[in-house]
Amino acid sequence: MELLALTLLQVLNSIAGLALVSFGLAVIFGMMRVINLAHGEFIMLGGFATVFAHGMGVNIWIAMLVISPLAVGALGLVVERLIIRHLYGRMIDTMLATWGLSLLLIGLATTFFGNRVMGVSAPLGSFALGAYSVSWYEQVILIIVCLLYAAGYALLRFTRWGLMARATMQLPEMAASLGVARTRVFATTFTVGAALSGLAGGLLAPLAGVVPTMGAAYVAKAFITVITGGASVVVGSGISATLLSVVGTGATYLANPVIGDVALLAAAIVLLRLLPTGITGRIFKGYP
Repeated sequence: MELLALTLLQVLNSIAGLALVSFGLAVIFGMMRVINLAHGEFIMLGGFATVFAHGMGVNIWIAMLVISPLAVGALGLVVERLIIRHLYGRMIDTMLATWGLSLLLIGLATTFFGNRVMGVSAPLGSFALGAYSVSWYEQVILIIVCLLYAAGYALLRFTRWGLMARATMQLPEMAASLGVARTRVFATTFTVGAALSGLAGGLLAPLAGVVPTMGAAYVAKAFITVITGGASVVVGSGISATLLSVVGTGATYLANPVIGDVALLAAAIVLLRLLPTGITGRIFKGYP
């Protein structure tokens, strides 16, 4: 019974982790059709923001939940203004531009911070589950991810900004004719997506540590999750993260982490073969 409960918690934590690293990319790619290959580096910078802010005496929760998203969100706004804004509608060009940005950020981070793992201690300690020790912090991340997705859904579904954002994504010409400023909506969307990536990096810093090249460990899984989820930003990413995490965690439990990653990729390929437009492209049409 204890082992079953522990396994269930591990699956839920795996879902939360994948959903967390995918959310920022889902916002940018799902709503703007911009392939942001610097997504992993935004996560990395969020992690470094948490590490250095906490090292300067800032409370760990403020560093993770406030400073990291604000710092990376500000960078995202600058990137959108200087680079992305001039490349809308040119998917290949945005991919190449953000790839170059990714390499630049890795180089700068390596130069200034060194190619070594940095981190902070996870707060809250652990609790006993029979003979096993379980981290309270990982359960808090699970709650934060659930709140994030609920807030994202409510924002897109029930607010004026969400209506404008969805209109700009689905019917850009009609939205423009009604006075919706496309560039302003896209700037806000890219900034929010970058801030969510920074938040993910901040929350993951106590668990995985931070190193300049860490983005590569997250960006591939994030893209797989977002593409498999389909057009819906929130519902698609949440369902895709759940399905892929269950498959990957199950295979890891039965074999090893390498087999788990292979199983996750295989599951994504099968889903895309059966549902070419993604899970929400066929099942949950109209959901944000």
